[in-house]
Amino acid sequence: MIRLGRSLALPAVWGAVAITYKLACPFAQEEGMGARIVSSAVFFAVGTALICHARRALLRELRQMREVAGAAQNVLLRPLPPRVEGLAVAAGRLSASRGASVGGDLYEVAATEHGVRVVMGDVRGHGLAALATVAAVLGSFREAAHDEPELPLALRRLERALGRHLRERARAEHPACGGDPPETPVAEEFVTVLLLEIDRDGRLSALNCGHPWPHLLSGTARPLTDTDPLPPLGPFPLPADLPVLRCGRLLPGEALVLHTDGVEDARDADGAFFPLRAVLTEAARVPPVSPQGVICAVYDRLLRHTGPLPSDDTALLVLRNDRTRVPPQQREAACAARPAMELSGRRRDERRR
Repeated sequence: MIRLGRSLALPAVWGAVAITYKLACPFAQEEGMGARIVSSAVFFAVGTALICHARRALLRELRQMREVAGAAQNVLLRPLPPRVEGLAVAAGRLSASRGASVGGDLYEVAATEHGVRVVMGDVRGHGLAALATVAAVLGSFREAAHDEPELPLALRRLERALGRHLRERARAEHPACGGDPPETPVAEEFVTVLLLEIDRDGRLSALNCGHPWPHLLSGTARPLTDTDPLPPLGPFPLPADLPVLRCGRLLPGEALVLHTDGVEDARDADGAFFPLRAVLTEAARVPPVSPQGVICAVYDRLLRHTGPLPSDDTALLVLRNDRTRVPPQQREAACAARPAMELSGRRRDERRR
């Protein structure tokens, strides 16, 4: 109430000035041209002041909403440490929502007794509407990564958490609750998820539900595998058998680049796709690969390719192996299926300015 009273005080003063001038000033009662010009100037000044006051109030509210939204996502996508169990780590994201840092991408890196576990995901849609789904998936991963000894069990935990979230959302959006029809119906909601595990010897294990495969940087850039992923989480249940893919080793000095499809699907004004693999190859030419340097290079080229506002949320996560005890043996066959069984919009804002 105090804030509301303060916001209404200045408009009330200006309105009182205009009314007092019109009713009490003798000059305002005259019919001459000079009196009319002065009266018009007074009311014009009052109107301009009211418009400026309203504009400042709206900008202040918008800034506060952006700060709250940014803080909410920073709680969900908390800053990653620069090193996790001998791995150098860097992450960055851009939102497709103008003026906001909120998107539907998610990532996390967790050091567990089972190895370093990584999740990278992409919720359908972007902006504030995607935050609840991001929270459900990330919260489940942060628990399952430590509790579950096998990746398939962790993935099923994520599936159950997403299912609960979608059921609760469906009940909240039912017409009986009196809410407006949602922009993204629950029936159309899905999340792509990539789970990775890096053990102490650098061996890579993966489960992929509809997400782009990472790129391996080792002098050049190449996809970690071309194996078809599982369907995204949400529309269909996971199959009974979840074969974990063994993807060789991440050797010392090598890096993995995880990304969302907003990066490789970005187009320029002529409709050409962003050349992600070529950009990564260029960034990996001079070893050692800098995780933060890779992210800066990709986003710099991406914003030049698409302009200041991408058409979709984008996220990047780079992991470089700084361990020295990984056996220097030949890389295993790429991703053979086992038979039994993760710049803010600040850089964009700087370019816009």
